[in-house]
Amino acid sequence: MSNPQQLRYSKEHEWLSAVEDGVATVGITEHAANALGDIVFVQLPEVGDAITAGETCGELESTKSVSDLYSPVSGEVTEANTDVVDDPSLVNSAPFEGGWLFKVRISEEPKDLLTADEYTEFSGS
Repeated sequence: MSNPQQLRYSKEHEWLSAVEDGVATVGITEHAANALGDIVFVQLPEVGDAITAGETCGELESTKSVSDLYSPVSGEVTEANTDVVDDPSLVNSAPFEGGWLFKVRISEEPKDLLTADEYTEFSGS
């Protein structure tokens, strides 16, 4: 399993892309997707929702369990990936590409986000 070097990671197993024009993309890691198993339902925050770093902003349901989705940053949701709502298996098959979850205009970024190497060590993946 490889964690892309250009991303940053939360200890709740979300990833955050580089910020472009104040907006970053959020998804869950391959480690989290594998731990959840086959994802069958995705509930994402709505466009315009204010989200807070470390707080629940959605839900992922798999054949094994239901897991909260946490925001790695604070800000306003600018886009939700409707493709994963229509086809939740994208989160498993392409967690770092087509399986991204939402985009957020960042108002505050916590200082405890991990680099790829730090996340790999943290998660054991």
